[in-house]
Amino acid sequence: MIEKRPFAELGGADHGWLKARHHFSFANYYDPQRMGWGSLRVWNDDEIAPRSGFPPHPHADMEIITYVRSGAITHKDSRGNEGRTAAGDVQVMSAGSGVRHAEYNLEDEVTRIFQIWIEPDRRGGPPAWGARAFPKDERAGRFVTLASGMAGDDDALPIRTNGRVLGATLKAGERATYLLGEGRRAYLVSAEGTVEVDGVRLEVRDGAAVADQPGFTVTALTDAEVVLVDAAD
Repeated sequence: MIEKRPFAELGGADHGWLKARHHFSFANYYDPQRMGWGSLRVWNDDEIAPRSGFPPHPHADMEIITYVRSGAITHKDSRGNEGRTAAGDVQVMSAGSGVRHAEYNLEDEVTRIFQIWIEPDRRGGPPAWGARAFPKDERAGRFVTLASGMAGDDDALPIRTNGRVLGATLKAGERATYLLGEGRRAYLVSAEGTVEVDGVRLEVRDGAAVADQPGFTVTALTDAEVVLVDAAD
């Protein structure tokens, strides 16, 4: 089963400094049919105006992954972690027992991010944060694991959940196949370009929810960049 979720049909909000679209229910957007996808709880498509951002606010018991599409995001939290994550790179925060953090676009251009929340396998634990560069040429033509709590994904940023976040860059005509284990769900979004997922066409920023099948193939109709979450059912 592959369900297309067009970008134009997503919920959202325009706060002036922040233009947000929500693949799942979030904040004032509520859709009882879209409360999450397995352990994947949030996928927000955010555009943050220059010299603005999210002031300090709390989180607990959530794995928060930020994929920077363009610009850069600067993080600072109550544990003393601080860093700037640029386009194509990834940061993760395990909120654990509780943490306050701020995220600002300190650049002179709009920053565009995907912010992904996945429920952890267990509650509590000390908060943690990390970031890493993932050069796009290293994921050319294939899926590369960016963040993971699954065995064997030692090169990825660690998260505390039985799931993984992956990225791929595909030239027009290239294909990448992903095998989905039993009892798993996948959600993928085209960050750039037009793709087909087993024949289901996605334009840029469209999503696709996948379940009840062993795998799928992404075919790039134009040069494309795809982000994928493999989540527990």
